[in-house]
Parts: sequence; C-alpha cells; structure tokens
Amino acid sequence: MRIAVTGSTGLIGSALTRSLRAEGHEVVRLVRRPAAAADEAEWAPKRQYVDTAGLAGCEAVVHLAGAGVGDRRWTEAYKREIRDSRVLGTTGLAKALAGLDEPPHTLLVGTAVGYYGDTGDNAVDESAPPGTGFLADVCQEWEAAAAPAQEAGIRTVFGRTGLVVSRKGGAWGRLFPLFKLGLGGRMGNGRQYWSAIALHDHIAALRFLLEESELSGPVNLTGPEPVTNREATAAMGRVLHRPTLFTAPAPLLRLALGDFATDVLGSQRVLPSRLLDAGFTFAFPTIDEAIRSALSDPAGS
Repeated sequence: MRIAVTGSTGLIGSALTRSLRAEGHEVVRLVRRPAAAADEAEWAPKRQYVDTAGLAGCEAVVHLAGAGVGDRRWTEAYKREIRDSRVLGTTGLAKALAGLDEPPHTLLVGTAVGYYGDTGDNAVDESAPPGTGFLADVCQEWEAAAAPAQEAGIRTVFGRTGLVVSRKGGAWGRLFPLFKLGLGGRMGNGRQYWSAIALHDHIAALRFLLEESELSGPVNLTGPEPVTNREATAAMGRVLHRPTLFTAPAPLLRLALGDFATDVLGSQRVLPSRLLDAGFTFAFPTIDEAIRSALSDPAGS
C-alpha cells in the first residue's frame, strides 16, 4: 500500500513510518520544504498548500502533524500556534485530498483525548460529548476541519490519542530521566486520571485502523486501564527501582507551565471502547507493562 504521512519526524510518525516500511509499504512523507527525495512531497500547513502530485496513488493518508502541546509554556502566541498548526493544516490537507481525481480511501487524523476536557473520575468513551477548555475547543475545530475529506467520501478516522509511553519523546519522554535520577513524583494531588498507551500499542492501533475499513469517526487511542497520576508515579518507581518522594505542587506547575498546568492537573479517564469492540488486542495493557515496553525496546518505544 502507498501511504502518505504528515509529522513523519515526530515520535509517533517516525515509529509508524518504520513499521510500515518494515512490512513493505511505500511511505510518502509530507515535508515543509521542497521535496528532495522520491519519498517526499511538499506541504505548507499554515498556507494550506499541498503538492498533490506527490500524493498520486496513495491509498491512505495519516495526518499526525501539529505543534507540540507540551513543548513550551502556553503563552497566548503559542496557543495560537497549537491551534493553527492543527486546524489550518487539516483544512488544507482535507481540501487537497477531496480535490484529487483519485482520492485515497482513508484519512486517519491523529487528534487527542483533550476533546473530552476534564472528566474527573468518570470513565468516558467515544460516545461522550466534547468537554470545555482550550484543548477541547481545539480538538473540536481540528476534527471539523476534516469535513471536506468526509464530504468527498473518504473514510475519515479520528485517532484520539492519550499519553504515549516512550523514552524518546512526548510528555513521558521528559519523565523518564527525572524518575531514573530518583527525582520523580506525583503532580498536584495525584488523583487526576491519566489515559496512557504504550508506543508499541499506539503504532499497532494506527495500523489496525488503516486496515479496518468499517471503522470511521472517533476512536480513542488509549490503554484499556487508565490510572491516576499517583498510580503512574508508583509504577515508574516500581519498574525503575527508584524512590518517588518528590511532588510538583499545583501552584508551581501553574507558574512554570502557564495555562497548560490546567490540563496537566486535569483528569481524563478515557476508555478505548471502539478499538476493543473491533477486536484490537493490546500487547501492553497495564501501566507497568507499558513502562517496561519503553525500557526494553532499543528503538525507544
């Protein structure tokens, strides 16, 4: 299969590209510069430009690009960057795909469980309504931006991603060094739920969604057993054999992270109901197994 991927240099995109190529699939990487190789196509998300010639013959497109939510302090300018990188990029890509003479049969958009807002102790799945707050608003706009592809008859899937457990990137990638030094601990009161997923399972789920032609719409990409921040902290300590005595008080997080602290301290207890109902099997379903998976994989998952 010929598959185009945006965000191919990121944590998830690079792992997905390796996985697809290892099984003989042809991957076209959308890059933000003139194409310099046969496996590249140029695109400019904010200008909503896509070199559609590079997408010819693609049967599926996986859209993973977007400014990192936890990469910087949330100033108003960076919040605009988070929103625009997702909404404008998705709009331009969806319009370009809809305009192809032979559009792909699938568009898989990697969105986020931020769609649900703060769910407290309540477990939610894909049937839940959107929440409130900045990320929830962005996620709603983000998914709505794919409408041109849906209207053109392209099967569109929204992979709502939770916290990906990896040593090499994302939020968890920042935790591993701290915990290995014995400096890890809970955030705030530790009672907020985290919906995490091993990188290995995340890539397997993306591959599953590419192949399951009957699935469309939102699909939660989270592990089947959400845990509290306190439980995740304890698991890191168990697996790494390190103490977890430190805490990051809520006021300190708000000072350091700005508005992003609201989401770090918020609770998201999200279940992958549609994945499970479709027959997907998690290789690393518990938080301990996900952490061990990240430690044992030389590729950094």
